[in-house]
Amino acid sequence: QVQLVETGGGLVQAGGSLRLSCAASGRTFSSYAMGCMGWFRQAPGKEREFVAALNSKGDTTNYAEYVKGRFTISRDNAKNTVYLQMNSLKPEDTAVYYCAAAKNGGPYASIWSSSAVYDYWGQGTQVTVSS
Repeated sequence: QVQLVETGGGLVQAGGSLRLSCAASGRTFSSYAMGCMGWFRQAPGKEREFVAALNSKGDTTNYAEYVKGRFTISRDNAKNTVYLQMNSLKPEDTAVYYCAAAKNGGPYASIWSSSAVYDYWGQGTQVTVSS
């Protein structure tokens, strides 16, 4: 069992930055050899969409096209925490951001964008970007 808690959301002006954190308990990220951590978001009236993912080894990432060059996913295994650094934020980035953990993400980064891969989800943290 893994419990995920997202923090770091808030209100920021367009062009600003936020860093989201996802702290895990129950089992460390590094204990899953084929594991994967992902970030998703859901805006009002829209479906949940993929943002970014990182495998347990920390050597492979997958980013949604709309965040490439602006967002960075990283992990600190010593703290059992995954981060999402968000720069150059836009009003359209406004959404509830969710952290997710997959026990087995498989060998192909392309599938990490699918929510079906993930076994555990956090409660979400609100990010609001004002114009």
